[in-house]
Amino acid sequence: MPATCTTLLNNEAIRRAITRISHQLLEKNKGCDNMVLVGIRTGGDHIARMIQQKIAEIEQIEVPLGAVDVTMYRDDVGSTRDPRPVGKTEIPFKLDKRNVVLVDEVLFTGRTIRAAMDAIMDIGRPANIQLAVLIDRGHRELPIRADYVGRNVPTAALEKIEVEFDPSGEAQEVRLLKP
Repeated sequence: MPATCTTLLNNEAIRRAITRISHQLLEKNKGCDNMVLVGIRTGGDHIARMIQQKIAEIEQIEVPLGAVDVTMYRDDVGSTRDPRPVGKTEIPFKLDKRNVVLVDEVLFTGRTIRAAMDAIMDIGRPANIQLAVLIDRGHRELPIRADYVGRNVPTAALEKIEVEFDPSGEAQEVRLLKP
């Protein structure tokens, strides 16, 4: 049975969400002096770059940007038939005493975020960790919530959210796939 597909956000709506998240980050952190962005591979890193670009446009300051791969920190590593390839964590700055903004494209169960926090804590000791997501679809299995959300989308457990990126990593569309 084919899945039905509904566009939730087009490119322009994604840009507005990124702008809103960026302004909220700047307001809560009273600017970006002690802030760093860390995107979760392989989608959150693109959203983090988009936020970095928007903050640079607003503040004329480039916030440090890194990416974390959580493959080895996942609680399901080794329990799936299709092992995930291990990606690269690139955090070219110290995390100690910094306001780390962890960025992902879709927040679902919270397990990926927990894995990312474990990875970050292995690298350094931030002043705090905040979470920014483009889409929060609910269904949490862990007590994790986003501080900054582009859009809340209540979904059924079997539905999927798909974020399409162009070759340069720019988010083009967010779709809801229903089985």
